[in-house]
Amino acid sequence: MMFDMFFPDWYAASAYAIDFEELYERGCRGVIFDIDNTLVPHGAPADERAVNLFGRLKKIGYRCCLISNNQEPRVKMFNEKIQVDYVYNAHKPSTKNYRKAMEIMGTDTDNTVFVGDQLFTDVWGAKRTGIRSILVKPIHPKEEIQIVLKRYLERIVLHFYFRSLKKKKVEKRRKLL
Repeated sequence: MMFDMFFPDWYAASAYAIDFEELYERGCRGVIFDIDNTLVPHGAPADERAVNLFGRLKKIGYRCCLISNNQEPRVKMFNEKIQVDYVYNAHKPSTKNYRKAMEIMGTDTDNTVFVGDQLFTDVWGAKRTGIRSILVKPIHPKEEIQIVLKRYLERIVLHFYFRSLKKKKVEKRRKLL
């Protein structure tokens, strides 16, 4: 299908609803995160939920890296309380800094997962790099105009994504019968 290149591997209501323990059991060792509207609203510092999530991930044994199209002051401010590696001014969906994040974490495409809220930057960049991706629902509706415009296009792609998931479920059921 035409939109497949933008389809995430998984969809979650929130970065905080992902079963990271299960992913770890399946062999995942590195998690790359987008920041704005994935972990906190645009421009916000790390909140208690974010601090707790990264504490939990480190305890499980994950290496984590933030990858953001923002400039360093924004990324550094978010990272103050969580203290993980980061790549700023990443030019997503370019694959270069997804690779850099894996290099920093000591992981590869087989044991890394990406978590983000945008299809055309986050998910598409991860997919082009060969990393599995988890699309999460944006945390806050207030966004910059260029993102608002992209969201309209995302709705079209997501319509086909969810339709393809339904189709797969039906096919799976048929095989079981």
